[in-house]
Amino acid sequence: MNARAELGSRGESAALDVYQARGFARVARNWRCPAGEIDLVVTRGGLLVFCEVKTRAGAAFGGGYEAVTPSKQRRLRRLAELFVLEYGLTASQVRFDVASVMRERGELTVAIFEDAF
Repeated sequence: MNARAELGSRGESAALDVYQARGFARVARNWRCPAGEIDLVVTRGGLLVFCEVKTRAGAAFGGGYEAVTPSKQRRLRRLAELFVLEYGLTASQVRFDVASVMRERGELTVAIFEDAF
């Protein structure tokens, strides 16, 4: 695994840790289909959350939240539909979050933007 992929994986783990600390359970991580990939799917009660994780090594290119463009948002919504259909899931509420992970001085900080789009 190259350094960029390793940083991304660490970022996803850090975001998952935050969700689990908030009482969420992991449903899927790095779920893939021909249309693309969903980084994290977590649930708590009747809430199903699809999360795009963006990890940055520094602030030079802005926060991860800024990298989730309208086209990426549309793709994630479509992937969420495919995921729900594949697993036959039902949820009273669905939410799309963005986890913006920043590495500073070797430490990862996670900001979860709930209901980001």
